[in-house]
Amino acid sequence: MTDRERPGVGVGELSYEQAAAELDAIIGELDQGMVDVDALEQRFRRAIDIVEELDKRIRSAKERVDALIPRLDAITEEPQGSESQ
Repeated sequence: MTDRERPGVGVGELSYEQAAAELDAIIGELDQGMVDVDALEQRFRRAIDIVEELDKRIRSAKERVDALIPRLDAITEEPQGSESQ
């Protein structure tokens, strides 16, 4: 296990960067066959938890951006009736 991994820390407590780094490390361990059979299920479940958390955060950020776009459009639109005569 690397120092980036925090198995005692809930996935929701990790920053996005920490969670992504831990996921990369787990994938690397699995790809290289470095995971003990007894720990395989635990590591796999942790990877799934991380993927679900990161997906949730991305979806939440997208929803917030989508909600802000109409406000930005309203600010940048020229007010009606301001055309020069």
